[in-house]
Amino acid sequence: MKKLVISLVFSLFALVATARAVDPEVRKELVTRVESCEAILQEFQRRPETAIPSEVLAKARALIIVNQVRAGAILGVQEGYGVMMVKRSNGTWSLPALITAGETSLGLQLGVNTVATIYVITDDATPRLIFNRRINLGVDAKAVAGPKSADVQKTNKPIIEAPVLVYSKKAGLYAGATVKAGYIARDDQSNCLLYDTTHAFPELVYSDWVKPIPEVEYLMKEVKRLAP
Repeated sequence: MKKLVISLVFSLFALVATARAVDPEVRKELVTRVESCEAILQEFQRRPETAIPSEVLAKARALIIVNQVRAGAILGVQEGYGVMMVKRSNGTWSLPALITAGETSLGLQLGVNTVATIYVITDDATPRLIFNRRINLGVDAKAVAGPKSADVQKTNKPIIEAPVLVYSKKAGLYAGATVKAGYIARDDQSNCLLYDTTHAFPELVYSDWVKPIPEVEYLMKEVKRLAP
């Protein structure tokens, strides 16, 4: 009898997990996250005062795009989500893998607002730190404010060679200034639901075992165009 009860419990959990995996509303919300990151990248590149210079994108080994919400008259951002894409050794860009993000501090703001940020990672070691599930950009890897396209004439090599260049629509950030960039963490559960796979974060970004789904192809094409 005891074995039967245990078996029924495990079956119930399996049914719940299966129902979540195929829940169209859950998947729709995950697709919306990717699409919002597409919109952030487009909006940044649309205006010289926020655009990332081509010289910087040419050095990119990974891109992280995050959308976060901060409430209250405090420094920082509480919680958010985003995607991370890695440029593989063969020069191709990976799938956008979903991440969570939080605690970014980029300046004092009042009220409730959103903060969109793009991180350009210029080395191969930093993206792999996320294999440990959570990294703190600015602590685990030095993060500095990146130069904008509007200031491209002032761009200097030492700034561009920083491992993490931070781009935000916040005012008052000077190129090269050290930035407290908060943490990002891999979101394996969401990635498994979005891509209908059991492969974890490392396989998503460093292998071609999981094929792109139609909903992520536009972002992939845009990143390839900007950072070939």
